[in-house]
Amino acid sequence: MKIWVDADACPVVIKEILFKAAERTGIETTLVANHHIRIPPSRVISFMQVNSGFDVADDEIVKRINTSDLVITSDIPLADEVISKSAIALSPRGELFTKDNIKSRLNIRDFMDTMRASGVQTGGPPPLSQSDRQTFANHLDKILMRHQKSQ
Repeated sequence: MKIWVDADACPVVIKEILFKAAERTGIETTLVANHHIRIPPSRVISFMQVNSGFDVADDEIVKRINTSDLVITSDIPLADEVISKSAIALSPRGELFTKDNIKSRLNIRDFMDTMRASGVQTGGPPPLSQSDRQTFANHLDKILMRHQKSQ
């Protein structure tokens, strides 16, 4: 298992949780972004900078993931591609994307895009809450424990 992070929009506090988990478990973790991101010195944490452009980081992640890898992303289309490759997708808010919920999440995303395109002000997502951080950390721990037990 490897952890891949769609790092362009990943909150700093989530990256810090991931850095600690990577060091604790020894699981290779790669942040992918189109701008430089600071990472701590580590033998298991790395950064991959990609060219700027629409979905360039997403495409690089999809190209490199393997079955059972974990991808951290809030990008619903990327999560759908991750699931289709039998990998795991988890949002920074702690939502575990699955075959059972990803299609409805895509429909909601498309609906909101249509609303915004028609001029409706939908606002952005609320700030990341302490509850979101805890939910993320709990899901991450469950996934990592399941991986360690399967070794």
